Amino acid sequence: MNPQSPDAAPDFDLRAYLLGTWTVERTLLDRSAGTRGSFTGVVRFTETADDGGLRFREHGTVAWASVPGAPAGTPFTGPASREYLLRPTETPDTMDMFFPDGRPFHRIGFGPQSHRDQHWCDPDNYRVNYTRIGPDEFRYEWDVTGPAKDQLLTSVLRRTTDAAA
Repeated sequence: MNPQSPDAAPDFDLRAYLLGTWTVERTLLDRSAGTRGSFTGVVRFTETADDGGLRFREHGTVAWASVPGAPAGTPFTGPASREYLLRPTETPDTMDMFFPDGRPFHRIGFGPQSHRDQHWCDPDNYRVNYTRIGPDEFRYEWDVTGPAKDQLLTSVLRRTTDAAA
């Protein structure tokens, strides 16, 4: 990321950037099993009523060519969803992400010091890298390693104006 780019500046408004509806395409790689999958859906960032934060709601369809932990060759396709809460930080260019029950997850940002973070989920380590592609597209990649998981999850989000999305 170029340190002179607008999203690297501490006055970049991450909340305003994220607010709205995005399509999401995610590739899933279970490196330990050698299986691949995908997720296609919609992410909505909506305002919270209490603290200037955002609610993250994702829903769509996940597909695995072979389900991890199932007998070889067992495909799976079905609905999937998740939710998080994003809270303001001391600067507008980052937000802290929390699980719905209030537990901290990680920090999101696009700047040179804030585009990477990690989350320990015993016994595995989750490392994330955020990249802003442009005004209507960004990506993030989770590299999950440990004794229980060895996965790479890459998500690309594109802003949409389709109200039905």
